[in-house]
Amino acid sequence: MTKQDKAALVDEIADRLGDAEAIFAVDYRGISVPQAAELRSRLAEADTTFRVVKNRLAKRATERVGTAELDQLFEGPTALAFVNGDAVAAAKAIATFGRQHDILEYKGGLMDGAPLGPEQFGAIARLPGLDVLRGQLVGVVASPLTGLTRGLASMLSGLAVALGEIVEQGLVGGGAEGEARAEEPEATEEPEATEEPEATEEPEATEASAEEAETSEKTESNEEESPEESEADGKDSEGASEEND
Repeated sequence: MTKQDKAALVDEIADRLGDAEAIFAVDYRGISVPQAAELRSRLAEADTTFRVVKNRLAKRATERVGTAELDQLFEGPTALAFVNGDAVAAAKAIATFGRQHDILEYKGGLMDGAPLGPEQFGAIARLPGLDVLRGQLVGVVASPLTGLTRGLASMLSGLAVALGEIVEQGLVGGGAEGEARAEEPEATEEPEATEEPEATEEPEATEASAEEAETSEKTESNEEESPEESEADGKDSEGASEEND
């Protein structure tokens, strides 16, 4: 490999390191060419590139990019998985492939700029992928909406049935029976016709009768006094006649 080839390879690794959202370093010892092709196909579904690197050139690339945390991983056969998509799906693909073929020992890596040890990698590999999470989220969101839709449909159906029964009974509409039944509330407004506020004005009548009674008493008293007046008139007339004599 010429110096130019090595320089180009360092540039390529540095570019991938700078663009990747996560970087997984594995020991690829024992992997065959067909197996490597199968693994690359699985990782491609998660937008991940699998690349075998030379340790010395990889260290030069990490020094350029500023990811020196990976330098300690470049011992022995090393391959890097540059994750640009779903990191969970990529970790799951590597872990599953390693269990199936008893190869691919995970060394370490970076995720969102932070070191990612073997235990953390295993925990991430056991998480559900983004597609599964999206499906679960859609199910959770759609479940209440489905119930709400069914509830509204049931309410509207019940309302339609009730309105149909009202129309059939003639309680609404322009039919003669409907008009007759619509007028029935007016006929039942008897309490308004039986208003008796004026009939309660008996105190005035009693006052008038009291005044009449007083007048009649005065009249009677006057009538009782009239004989005396007549006697006085008689005396006056007798005195006048004596004077005339």
